[in-house]
This record gives sequence, structure tokens and C-alpha cells, in this order.
Amino acid sequence: MWKLFETQPETSVSIVAVTGAAALLLVLSGSPWRLARHVVTIVHEAGHALVAVLVGRRLRGIRLHSDTSGVTVSRGKPSGPGMVLTTLAGYPAPALLGVLFAVLLSSGWMAILLGIAAALLLGVLVMVRNAYGVFAVVASAAVLAGVALLAPPAVQAAFVYVMTWFLLFGGIRPVFELQLKRRRGAARDSDADQLARLTGVPAALWVLILAVLTVTCLIVGGSLLIEPVAR
Repeated sequence: MWKLFETQPETSVSIVAVTGAAALLLVLSGSPWRLARHVVTIVHEAGHALVAVLVGRRLRGIRLHSDTSGVTVSRGKPSGPGMVLTTLAGYPAPALLGVLFAVLLSSGWMAILLGIAAALLLGVLVMVRNAYGVFAVVASAAVLAGVALLAPPAVQAAFVYVMTWFLLFGGIRPVFELQLKRRRGAARDSDADQLARLTGVPAALWVLILAVLTVTCLIVGGSLLIEPVAR
């Protein structure tokens, strides 16, 4: 296991390319994506929760469901900038976390990345209010702990690159899934629709904003991952 501030060994172009391709295939898959999507949901709800706390709302809890949906409940003003930011934070959260991880990887701080991932899971676990949510977070934490404590450095490197690419790619697919559900009339209380009611800006435009944010994160994060090994 690496020490917290020990820099990572050199990473080859092939590792970055293969892990990126593996993450993309996972995001584009069927059943494997539905399983891995729980990780995206955990980060999505963590995004709502973190911003709720930062804007002064009272966080009441997080619930994660077996269909990969989730909900974060906070108390405070039902409208205004704080509520808008809290509602907006969910969908970009996985891609933004992917960018943060890409920054750490490009700087050689792989062990710190694993520490941040563990802290995120611990923070969500404290706020989860249903049994399935606890199971989902503990299962994710068990995988992370197994890799961090037992895997050799080469496996750890591959794992964190897959995880980072997965967050970058996986942040985009839920936005397009959201729009497909909205077109079928199956997501009338989605984050985009809530934002529309809060701001008066059409929900379709909010979906476009979310798509631009997540795609931009992929471009920035992907560039950070590729640049150090492409020199």
C-alpha cells in the first residue's frame, strides 16, 4: 500500500488508453452499466448534499435505491440561489469529481485520490437513511479498500484510472437518459424540471446546460489524463 503523500510510478500511454476504453465500454454497456451506475448515483447525491451544506441548508439524509435512483433531503428556503445551486449540483458532480481525480493523477497523487474517494464514501454512509443505501455504499467501500490495501501498485494504478475515466464518461450518460425520460413524460420531477420551476428557465435548456458541463469536464479531465503520458 502506498503512503499518503508518496507519488505514483510512471504511467504508460497504454494504461491510460486501455483504462479509458474499458471505462467507455462500461458506460455504453447494458447490465454492467446498470450495476456500475450505483457509483454515479452515490456521487450525484453527494453533490446535492455537499452543496446543500455549503449554502447553509440543513441536510436531513440521503436515500439510495436499487433502481439506481436516489434522493437527498435538505431543509431551508424552498427557493432562491441556495436551492437552485443544491438542485443543480447533482448531475455535474460525477464529472467534476472525475476532473479532480484527473488533476491528482496528472500530479502524481494517486494515494491522495484513494483517500478522497474513501472520505466521500464515509461522508455519504453517515447520511444514508435506508438499508439498500447502506449496502450500496459499504459494497463500494469494500471494493475501494480491497484495492487500496491488498492490490499491487500496477493494479491500483489501473483501478484508479478506470475509476477516473468512468466518472468522466459516466457523468454524461445520465444527462442523456434524463432527456429521454423527459420526452416520454417519465421524469416530471427531475432535477431539470425542479430547476425550471425555481428559475423560470425551460427544463430542456437546463438539460442542455448539464450536457455542456459534463462534456466539458470530459474534455478537461481527459486532457489532464492524456497529457503527462503523451509528452
